[in-house]
Amino acid sequence: MVIIIENISLSDAFRYPFKKPKRLLYALLLLIPIFGWLILFGYLVRLINEFIEGRYEGPIKLNIMDDMSLGFTIFLKSLPFIIVYVILISAVNYVSETFGILLNLLLSVFVIPILQVNFYRKQTIKSYFEFDVLNIVKDNLGSYVAVILKQYALTIIFLILSIVLIGIPAMLFTDTIFVANFYGKYTEAKNIFVAKPEFEDQVPV
Repeated sequence: MVIIIENISLSDAFRYPFKKPKRLLYALLLLIPIFGWLILFGYLVRLINEFIEGRYEGPIKLNIMDDMSLGFTIFLKSLPFIIVYVILISAVNYVSETFGILLNLLLSVFVIPILQVNFYRKQTIKSYFEFDVLNIVKDNLGSYVAVILKQYALTIIFLILSIVLIGIPAMLFTDTIFVANFYGKYTEAKNIFVAKPEFEDQVPV
């Protein structure tokens, strides 16, 4: 059965974190060094998978032990890509600082977001290096640019709301909402959609 994933609107994305407002308190885990960060990281990975599948009923329920285990595993598996990225940018900066800044900007907008979502979906080390997935950006460039603009617009709105604090967790929980929605829509259309991992079990290597 083909799953139809609709584009999420800016207004729907804005309302999303407030559908279950008490769960915005999960962001307080940021105040707990290491353990709180890992729990929240695992939680956000699960949240992004909800977005990929087109689920926007509201922030999901926290599962402390499972989310901490997932967060730790995903962090370890992301290290190879982070190391390669840092080496690449450092090498380019050594040759030309201006070109390094430009390259970092281009990668941060057009490459990293999709690779990151692909990694959070498949949760394997090699999935962070599956550059073929970037074809969905190349083939749908106009739509992708619109997605990025909406993501920035949402971030600005929640930054303004950070004056009254609620914007901080709202921004955290929707940081990748449009990119994940874009990824889910176009990977499904190209028949490379991957089944949602069973977070209760061991994450595959």
